[in-house]
Amino acid sequence: MPLKPAEEGRQQLIVTPDQAGQRLDAFLAQAFPAFSRAQLQRTITGGAVNVDKQTVKPSYRLRAEQLVSIEFPEPRTTVKQGENIPLDILWEDAHLVVVNKPPRMVVHPGKGHTAGTLVSALLFHFHRLSELGGAARPGIVHRLDRDTSGVLVVAKTDQVHHHLASQFAARTVKKEYLAVLAAAPDRDRDLIEQPIGIHPRQREKMAVRKEHSSSRQAVSFYEVIDRRGNYAVVRVLPRTGRTHQIRVHLAHVGCPVLCDALYGGRSEISRGELTGKGADARILLDRQALHAHRLTFEHPHSGELLSITAPIPADIQTVLDALQVRSEVNS
Repeated sequence: MPLKPAEEGRQQLIVTPDQAGQRLDAFLAQAFPAFSRAQLQRTITGGAVNVDKQTVKPSYRLRAEQLVSIEFPEPRTTVKQGENIPLDILWEDAHLVVVNKPPRMVVHPGKGHTAGTLVSALLFHFHRLSELGGAARPGIVHRLDRDTSGVLVVAKTDQVHHHLASQFAARTVKKEYLAVLAAAPDRDRDLIEQPIGIHPRQREKMAVRKEHSSSRQAVSFYEVIDRRGNYAVVRVLPRTGRTHQIRVHLAHVGCPVLCDALYGGRSEISRGELTGKGADARILLDRQALHAHRLTFEHPHSGELLSITAPIPADIQTVLDALQVRSEVNS
């Protein structure tokens, strides 16, 4: 999906032969994964997208060599200046930076979160970031939930952003997560293939929904690393990148992520509960036990295969240590 130079603030793309036949909204969702398909549909219907200089519907089927031009609306929330927030940098060169996002940090500003975001920190520490995602999302190629920690790659230029976004769209980026589950699976490994859409009653949630207009294919593979009583530590390899995908899929099979308030029903757990010694009421974890542990992708310029790992954060490590105590007590 070649990227042409922007003209008058527009981003322009050429439809390749293998993309011919795609819906316009699906084509743009692959090109700009930082935006949801619903956002892009609204952008199309609002007249900000042209195909060969003509306005069309989101369902329009593209032909090879057509020129798609999109002008992103000015986001309601923009970041005017950076904030001096420390960053844990795992990798950096002239083209990109990979950071270890801490839990409780929102990636980009939005409703209720205008300060203290990862974007605010990035703007303070780096003079140049890509502009492909819009004024509120400089450099942001993909996202992690607020309470999920771990590896996140940031683009410094539009060309690098586009190359990375294409890798995510083609599903060649390998994402590996570590999760502690509140209930142990009945098998050592499994492939969960269930479509995910908007929850029918709670709009802030997603849900497994078959044959619904909001649903999209979602695939997650998990493998049990360790079992500790009723709990389990798993490695998860999502093969698609839907909103809340890992959390929804694991909850769907009856094994929600530990302390996932939205999908597991509780937000914290004590040391006593984890070790089996109920008298110890100290809270060890008060956010979902989900960590983006490793990200593997091709460097946009060198072609080198990079595999970047973020160490297990302290709060999840305390949970693992407590579960080890549980195992020793029960052995």
